[in-house]
Amino acid sequence: MNRFNPVLIVSLISLMALVGCSKGDEPTAQTPPAGSSVSETSPSSTPTTKADTAVSPTANTDFKGLEGVVTNTKAAVEAGNFAKAKGEFDKFEDFWSKVEDGVKVKSPNAYKEIEDKSDELKAGLKASAPNKQKLLTALASLNKNVTSVAKP
Repeated sequence: MNRFNPVLIVSLISLMALVGCSKGDEPTAQTPPAGSSVSETSPSSTPTTKADTAVSPTANTDFKGLEGVVTNTKAAVEAGNFAKAKGEFDKFEDFWSKVEDGVKVKSPNAYKEIEDKSDELKAGLKASAPNKQKLLTALASLNKNVTSVAKP
C-alpha cells in the first residue's frame, strides 16, 4: 500500500494537467437558421483579431475619428486655446488603440511616425508654454500619416 500512494498521486497530477491543457475554448461553426442568408445573421463564426480591424467597417469610423481629433486639435491650437487642444487630443488614443495593430502590419513606417508624433504632441500640449508652430507642424505630419493609412 505504501508504494501505491505515490503512484496514485503522480497519476492524479498527470490527469489534472491533461484536463487543464485541453482545448475547450475553440470556436464552433455557426449555421444560419433555415430560410435566412448569412448576411442576416449578426455574429460571425470566425473570430476577429486586431489586425482585421484595419479592413473592417468600424475601422473606417475609427480613422474618421482620428482625423476628427487631429482637425479639432489643430483648430484649438490655431486659436491659441491649448487647454482645449489638450482635451481634444486626449481622445486620440481611444481611436488609435482600435486600429494601431492593423496599421503596424500594413505600414510599419507610418505606424512609427504616428506613434512619434502622438508622443510629441502629448508632450508639447503638457508644456507650460506650448510652442504653437511645433504643434501645428506635428499635427500636419500626423494628419498626413493617418490619412495615408486610412485608405484601403
